[in-house]
Amino acid sequence: MTITDPLLKAREAAALLRISEPTFWRHVGKGKLPKPVKLGASSRWPQSEILDVIEKAKADRNAA
Repeated sequence: MTITDPLLKAREAAALLRISEPTFWRHVGKGKLPKPVKLGASSRWPQSEILDVIEKAKADRNAA
């Protein structure tokens, strides 16, 4: 993560993945998505980590 890597709220990360927020949290709980960076009581995800999940899914699809 770099300083210019925006931190996304759960709703923003879910929107980027085009899934609902409850589905997003379910995937986080199952380990399919990265755990959040905790800032006090707030949870945030580096945008690069969410984009990495998309790229990995694309690579896995192409390898199959």
